[in-house]
Amino acid sequence: MTLSELKILVQERGQISLKELSLHFGSDESAIEAMMDRWIQKGLVKKVEPTKAQCSGCAFCGDDARFHYEWIGPRVVKFVNK
Repeated sequence: MTLSELKILVQERGQISLKELSLHFGSDESAIEAMMDRWIQKGLVKKVEPTKAQCSGCAFCGDDARFHYEWIGPRVVKFVNK
């Protein structure tokens, strides 16, 4: 897992929980947090504390979801050649 791989995944999803990142990359949450701090410092990602008002109640994140990351940098548009 590289910083670029983390960035691409958050960028593609728009927002993603720390738990999801950990499962996707098979890495420890503390290692991912440390790497994501770099993108936060660059102003491309923000850490969002979920509140009950933001929660849709789908139970996807589970009770242990402390926060999620949200992409706030420029969007990348992918073009498909036909």
